[in-house]
Amino acid sequence: MSDIATHKDRIPAKLRFQTGRVIFALLMREMSTTHGRSPGGYLWAILEPVAGITLLTVAFGFFLRSPPMGTSFALFYATGLLPFVMYVDLMGKISQTIRFSRPLLVYPKVTFLDAILARFILNFITQIMVYYLVIMGIFVIFDVEVALDFKSIALSLALASFLGFSLGSVNSLLFSFAPVWERIWSVINRPALLVSCIFYTYEGLPETLQNYIWYNPLAHIVGLMRQGFYAEYTAEYVSVPYVLLWCIIPSTLGVYFLRVYHKIILNEL
Repeated sequence: MSDIATHKDRIPAKLRFQTGRVIFALLMREMSTTHGRSPGGYLWAILEPVAGITLLTVAFGFFLRSPPMGTSFALFYATGLLPFVMYVDLMGKISQTIRFSRPLLVYPKVTFLDAILARFILNFITQIMVYYLVIMGIFVIFDVEVALDFKSIALSLALASFLGFSLGSVNSLLFSFAPVWERIWSVINRPALLVSCIFYTYEGLPETLQNYIWYNPLAHIVGLMRQGFYAEYTAEYVSVPYVLLWCIIPSTLGVYFLRVYHKIILNEL
């Protein structure tokens, strides 16, 4: 009896080890296919937000004497654009998981969840690296001195990544069942850059617009990020439970229905 019990105790550990090896193998594949084959590799992941921040800094610097908050245009736009880029990148990559990893999902040991986690882990680490390099570059180049609230910064990054995972997992399901949804989602998501408080502050909007912008979870994430960099700023409108609803409900539905229908999806693709 003791031998049987011991054997049963070893099975979960063995399964966890196999899952870890699968995710690691998928990570290596993701690294080689996502950035390894493109000129410049990971450099492009850094240049994209840097180019956006530079463009905003130059453009608005001509028309405004000072940014809506603080004294650095670059830091103001970086605190809005970087969490947004993290969300967009994670959501976009995870949305394409089933399509991208379809040849590997026919193997019994490779599950759709392994593929999603591998994409999430790799792109999350990439975006954290990009975030750190860009922010440190702004501190050094523009000689910015701020009192950082690391709790607000970490919470903003966590929510941005969780939201990307959540909507990405739902879209991975919907893109497979209804390809037309990919075009519809592209149209729906296009105005997100303009309504996420990246170019302005929530408090600077008319009250009528505030009532609409509040329902955008990205506005809350950006508010948290700026609260982490500007000691005099308190984003009182931010509701972490509201953003978590956007994270938990879609991700639960997405993972559940992918688990139920992923074999049907693979046969139809």
